[in-house]
Amino acid sequence: MDFQDFNNFVGHHTLIYGETGTKKTLYTAKFMQFLIESKEVIPRNITLLDFAPSLNIIDNVKIGGKIKDFYRNNIKCRNITFEGEIIPPRLNSSNKTELYQNACENFKKTSEILHLFKKDPTPILIINDISIYLHIGNIKLLLEAIDKSNTFFGNSYYGSSIKRDYATLFSLREKRQVEYLIKKVEKSYFTG
Repeated sequence: MDFQDFNNFVGHHTLIYGETGTKKTLYTAKFMQFLIESKEVIPRNITLLDFAPSLNIIDNVKIGGKIKDFYRNNIKCRNITFEGEIIPPRLNSSNKTELYQNACENFKKTSEILHLFKKDPTPILIINDISIYLHIGNIKLLLEAIDKSNTFFGNSYYGSSIKRDYATLFSLREKRQVEYLIKKVEKSYFTG
């Protein structure tokens, strides 16, 4: 995976995926910076959907983090936002019921802005932390939104560091959804 030449991602649908702390959000922010500062893309032609929870450090591991944490000029782009915050479902639950309540709250927020993008797309779509939507979301809506863009760049958690005993099936579904998405995009890169 060569993130030195971001030209390789322009005009393509690209997914980067991997464990926590493997710089997925950083690479995504750097791609946005490249588009705006090097390619001189008009920022209103770039839509950002940021599904990530706020940055947390748990057991010395960075979890979550928004694009704005790495690139402040993301505000020049079209940011479709939602009310409230994303809840890290496994980290903020103590049982299966809370896990799915958190995932449902996240689904309402993320699906709403996916629908908004689908109704009014831009040539470039950037999505941070896709797995938040995939916990219980329908991958069909995600793929329809991606297909509306000429250039798509997104990232997703794909690992085993975030786990809870009561979340085994939840995590398995997430993993399978990400694997399906990997097959559907043009380019995919494992970050570790």
